[in-house]
Amino acid sequence: MLIEGNSMNISQILSSNALAVIDFYAPWCRPCKMLSPLIYELSNENSDVNFIKINVDANPTIAKYFNITSLPTVAFFKNGQFVDVKTGFVPKKILESTIKNYR
Repeated sequence: MLIEGNSMNISQILSSNALAVIDFYAPWCRPCKMLSPLIYELSNENSDVNFIKINVDANPTIAKYFNITSLPTVAFFKNGQFVDVKTGFVPKKILESTIKNYR
């Protein structure tokens, strides 16, 4: 499932027991544009994982709360707790491996 995150739904999404993968991006960010199709593919391949895309330009408060300083940043949460982060463009195999580790 791929959800567009915002200040209204982020706490509800993270409060679930499912693994959550948050893609922090900006529309002007070239590596973000390269990563976006991979996140979409993974969301279709992993129905038990919540995938959230957060536009940091539209949601600066969320970006500040999670201390996002580089884009793209992919953060992993399990049971609402932060467990891992990947910064910059990350190959699909690494994302798949990280998801598998926290299932």
